[in-house]
Amino acid sequence: MRNCLTGLVLIAIAAGPASAALPTGAKAPDFTTTGALGGKPFKLNLAAQLKKGPVVLYFYPKAFTQGCTLEAHAFSEAEKDFKKAGAQVIGMSADDLPTLKKFSVEGCRSAFPVATATPAVIKAYDVSLKQKPELTDRTSYVIGRDGKIVFVHSDLNWSEHVTKTLAAVKALKR
Repeated sequence: MRNCLTGLVLIAIAAGPASAALPTGAKAPDFTTTGALGGKPFKLNLAAQLKKGPVVLYFYPKAFTQGCTLEAHAFSEAEKDFKKAGAQVIGMSADDLPTLKKFSVEGCRSAFPVATATPAVIKAYDVSLKQKPELTDRTSYVIGRDGKIVFVHSDLNWSEHVTKTLAAVKALKR
């Protein structure tokens, strides 16, 4: 019986959502890092991006893994909907720039940029994967033009990140 309960507890922990410490209403930490769009490198600054409108900043664990590739494809398919709602999508992981350049073309289909989540960014957004702290967990933030977080979805299952962040972006226009 004890082993069954231990197994159920472990399953519940593994299946549960990851946790993000930055609550709705908090000021999103600004950062500058390197990224890639369509295989081309560039510098990315959050404050500069927010001048264009709301930002969906989504963190993912590792480029070219199954869930991360599926999530990137889903965001690329919805990119026109995000733009129509006035927002832009930026993917973030701890991957290096050569990996991001390739992933921006293959995973993101050149639809949106991906950028390196430095250790400082990972800490500031509290997205360290507990089992592997050098990687980020799967957390999506919607950040309003004013720099405040308006929505957070933290779940290692990639499947609802696009739907939930798009709904949050559309709610900003109401």
